[in-house]
Amino acid sequence: MAKQQATRYECTNCGAQTTNWSGRCPQCGEWNTMQEQLTTTAIAASVVAGHILQPQSVDKSVQADQPRLSSGIADVDNVLGGGIVAGSVNLIAGQPGIGKSTILLQIAYAVAARARVLYVSGEESSYQIGLRAERLGTIRPELQLATSSSADDIAATIASGSYDLVVVDSIQTVTVAAISSAAGTVTQITNSTQLLTAAAKQSNTAIILVGHVTKEGNIAGPKVLEHVVDVVLQLEGDRYGGFKMLRAVKNRFGSTNETGIFEMVEQGLQPVVNPSAALLAERQISDGSVVLATMEGTRPLLVEVQALVNKTSYGYPKRAASGFDLNRLNLLVAMLERRTKLSLAEYDIYINIVGGMQIREPAADLAVCLAIGSASKGLQLKQNAVVFGEIGLSGEVRHVPYAEKRLAEAKKLGFDGAIGPAQKSSSKKLAGLYGVTDVRSALNQYLEKD
Repeated sequence: MAKQQATRYECTNCGAQTTNWSGRCPQCGEWNTMQEQLTTTAIAASVVAGHILQPQSVDKSVQADQPRLSSGIADVDNVLGGGIVAGSVNLIAGQPGIGKSTILLQIAYAVAARARVLYVSGEESSYQIGLRAERLGTIRPELQLATSSSADDIAATIASGSYDLVVVDSIQTVTVAAISSAAGTVTQITNSTQLLTAAAKQSNTAIILVGHVTKEGNIAGPKVLEHVVDVVLQLEGDRYGGFKMLRAVKNRFGSTNETGIFEMVEQGLQPVVNPSAALLAERQISDGSVVLATMEGTRPLLVEVQALVNKTSYGYPKRAASGFDLNRLNLLVAMLERRTKLSLAEYDIYINIVGGMQIREPAADLAVCLAIGSASKGLQLKQNAVVFGEIGLSGEVRHVPYAEKRLAEAKKLGFDGAIGPAQKSSSKKLAGLYGVTDVRSALNQYLEKD
């Protein structure tokens, strides 16, 4: 008697079933609609072969928090929510040359002082890593180093329980022996990650995976990679200079609002103690220059927004932005033309966020609009103040969170106050906050001739 197949192929368009896959449905003729499905017999067999789960009460599942492994870098611990959780799978991604391997070698060096650490590289030789460790001053006998691209060997090492932390650089270079496809393919990345994750959970070993990114800045590989891991960290910034930002895109053990700010020096990535002062150190007060009070997670940060408005030489004016969303800039320019007396249709407009920062929050709207108004009319701010506030399409200035923190950071660096959304009558009055209700009144009240 022939053995019955456990799977069949069903058309998602018409429901036709076949025993073999084909690119085109033989019934309706649609392409790429044949999906693999388990047969009723296979499903029944799986039910019989399974074991009944043994649940327990929730109160018995609650255990005392295990101490986390400190990374040795305070800003990294803040982003992780207090440190590295035992048995967790952490993924760090970023552009080539941004400093992923550098910061992980620094973390491995610091953790090795009080725990067992293994650094596995599938990209570089042990000699190359040794040279980097010598340059960074991160040579420690307790820090173990291995080079391998075999996910099976790395998983076996993790499952042995001999280490508290294992760094794998990178997940796109390791392969599972049972799969014939090349390293970096969707199948290899998925199976390698699941294999390493299973070993980490079994031995309660924390692992950190390095992930590559595409040219669009997204993590390379299948989306399931981000779902499988516990923590996804993104290292952003300009690889040639400026500050580097470490953000948590996903964190099962803490908040995703914290941000670490670093600067690349000879000793590696070092936390910036006062990034606001560093960003404003070389600022020259002129038209088109406005200081924005932004938030990086729960940390207030002052950055300079520069605008340049120039008569266009072409039939179509150019809009360009560095560190700010170009679509948002076009929206704000259209709003300014409609809601104020500014005529910008014949001018090129350029926006630059100093220091290589990437500003995403809507609170930058008012600062960008004041910078454009200042540059187009050759005016400066009347007040020695920072600016923040979201702007709607009607030109109204909307409230943003953390106004107190933004104002306190401004006063700490010598500013008299802040230009922002008008306070609600029921809210606590903030000393030094110059409230505005719409962008037109803000331009009229706070811009003056040099």
